[in-house]
Amino acid sequence: MLRAGAAYNSQHPPRLLWHWRAAAALAEGLPQGSGRGAPQARRSLGGPRRSGGGGFKSPVPAPASCRPPEATGEALRRDIEELRQKELALDKEIAQLMAEGYSLEELEKHIALLHEYNDIKDAGQMLLGKLAVIRGVTTKQLYPEYDLELSD
Repeated sequence: MLRAGAAYNSQHPPRLLWHWRAAAALAEGLPQGSGRGAPQARRSLGGPRRSGGGGFKSPVPAPASCRPPEATGEALRRDIEELRQKELALDKEIAQLMAEGYSLEELEKHIALLHEYNDIKDAGQMLLGKLAVIRGVTTKQLYPEYDLELSD
């Protein structure tokens, strides 16, 4: 065991050596800081503590919902203006599509049919996958057997 005031050992950094000296001084019943080369300021065995309210600063920026609001509100005004511009652009696009003969009902029907198609395709892929497992082959190897293309 290293005793208080022992010589510096190059294998151990000075901070760690101070901890050993402090522990040895406590074990001998001496006050901390006694012994040769020990720091004069009294510190706990946990090492020096940083004072102040700085705290930990994460390298990851906080999401916008957690950031404090700006005092001027200028950022909010810019966001509102950007949203108004987007709204105008979407209104123009809607007007253009309606001028080309598209209707909202047709669009909703088309979307519903796409959902149905995707559900049926997912079920087919699941069946092909189960069949491939049963046969001990890959799904890709089953495609030619059922006249399917990889892009399907």
